[in-house]
Amino acid sequence: MIPGEYRFGQTPLPDEDWRAQLTLVMVNTGDRPIQIGSHLHLPEANSALHFDREATVGYHLDIQAGTSIRFEPGVSKNVACTRFGGRVGQESTR
Repeated sequence: MIPGEYRFGQTPLPDEDWRAQLTLVMVNTGDRPIQIGSHLHLPEANSALHFDREATVGYHLDIQAGTSIRFEPGVSKNVACTRFGGRVGQESTR
């Protein structure tokens, strides 16, 4: 083996996303633009953003980390959401 070399197994990696996903419509009912970041827990979003908050408990936007989606006043968008990974709803074990 050469230093820095990678050896991969013969079994292909699964190409499936195991996290639950959903698509919903969000509408900015306010008079100012709203931006939602990639890691925001959706039920905690600005109250002027209208969508089914109960359905999005445990979800965030399914967009690239560090990015956001901007909603201008009166604009509605279809957005993809995905569940947070890791332990959800459990206390840290420090």
